[in-house]
Amino acid sequence: MSSLLPLSLDDDDEPRKLSVACKLVLLLMFCLAQFMDTFSTTSLLSAIPTLETSMGMNEAQSTWVISAFRLTFSSFLLISGRLSDVYNPKTVFITGTSSLGVLSLCAGFVHRTIPILVLRAMTGIAAAMTIPSALKLLVKVFPDPLEQARAVGFFAGCGAVANMGGVLVGAIFVQWASYHWVFWFVSCVAFPVALICMFIVPSQIGETADILEPKKAKWKTLDLVGIITLTVAFILFIFSVTSGSTAGWKSPMVLVLLIVSILMVIGFFYWETLLPANEAAIPPQTWFYSNFSVLFAVALLPSFWWNAVMFTFSIMWQNVFNWSVISSAVHMTPIGIVAFATSFTGPLSRITSPKWIILTGLFLCMTATLLLALGGGEPENYWTYVFPAFSLGSAGIMMTFTHSNIAIFQAAPSSKAGTVGAIYNGALQFGSGIGLAAMSAIETSVEATHGGSENYAGRAATFWFVLGVVALQFISISIFYDRTTDHKPQPTHDSHLTHHITHNDEKLGEANATTIPEVN
Repeated sequence: MSSLLPLSLDDDDEPRKLSVACKLVLLLMFCLAQFMDTFSTTSLLSAIPTLETSMGMNEAQSTWVISAFRLTFSSFLLISGRLSDVYNPKTVFITGTSSLGVLSLCAGFVHRTIPILVLRAMTGIAAAMTIPSALKLLVKVFPDPLEQARAVGFFAGCGAVANMGGVLVGAIFVQWASYHWVFWFVSCVAFPVALICMFIVPSQIGETADILEPKKAKWKTLDLVGIITLTVAFILFIFSVTSGSTAGWKSPMVLVLLIVSILMVIGFFYWETLLPANEAAIPPQTWFYSNFSVLFAVALLPSFWWNAVMFTFSIMWQNVFNWSVISSAVHMTPIGIVAFATSFTGPLSRITSPKWIILTGLFLCMTATLLLALGGGEPENYWTYVFPAFSLGSAGIMMTFTHSNIAIFQAAPSSKAGTVGAIYNGALQFGSGIGLAAMSAIETSVEATHGGSENYAGRAATFWFVLGVVALQFISISIFYDRTTDHKPQPTHDSHLTHHITHNDEKLGEANATTIPEVN
């Protein structure tokens, strides 16, 4: 049977041949990819007003400068994850990174609305190719659980830094240079990352093997029907949710697209039950990995909480308080600083159960959200309510993000790391899209009867809603997280798959034993 499983041997041996310096350089490259993807969205928050003026956009069009990226990014994550598991993730990562650089470079030279929206949508596809492949490579480069926990924590921390760093750097470019540099900056980072990884990522680390049917074409195991169905469903769903906040939830277009997307998701999961486990994009047993489902639910929260805080206060500070772009960005910096510092808590998951760390993070997040619900509508509230809420909430949500990320990769087989990374990051985007749409509806309805956007009542109501979501997550982890599998070795392959291989191997041996005499 060992001849049928070369991947597990390669996965164990190859990373040990890498020097510490090489591992650290690779970690930096993967983290820069995470940074670029987040920066591509957050940096534009500061540039949107300038883009509106320069390109003659209306408010709905400028919203799609960010939404077009998020739409394609979240929708194409599963395709990217599946490609990273079936083919060499090194190829997927370099292709995505270099494409991100080219598209961002082109976007910097565009001065018209339609071309910029098209390029932003294409940039989202390129960015989606980098995350699951980077996580797949990261898991292989750092197979040791403690090293892997540190690496995943640092990887997550770079996303948090980009959340705040993007707003600040974008503001600096807009204030003292040009909004074009928001796009060109991504190119300046993407091209060196792609070039360096082309030479220092060993191809053997990313090589895969056809475990069940070595002679079968790899593309046949991609589950094209499944991933196309789910991708289209996500595109329709996110488009309908995004449009619902502007066109209204009673719009026939919004309702039809929402219903069709939900039906397609149901159809996707039914289709997955009809396929062999090794050919399904998301095999049904994936949801039965230890704690996978509850950790997936937790993944809906971090991006939602960060975006809720950033969007709410950046808009209020500039439009209501009349703060400058730079001043608003500077007041946001505690979120990034605290989040990055908290990302170094990754090794704690090897000392104590991730359950207690995640619960601590959710408790801090609840405290912070309560502070924002109680105060923040006046400039003088910054130091008494907003600053402590930013600090506590960012620390809590980063602990939740980092340790749920670590736990979900430890629970799933390393051979499924690309798909698991896609599912986890898809949950981040999905939760953010749904949550922000709900917040927009709540804020609009409350402001209609409580003094309009100048009053804090609508924003306070949205934070009471967020508090309820965080409390629900806290209860879910308390009840459903199973600690009995903590700190156990990460499986290399799906146990169901391994059993299937063993069974096939025995049958193959029996077949050879009976057919040889006939040949002679």
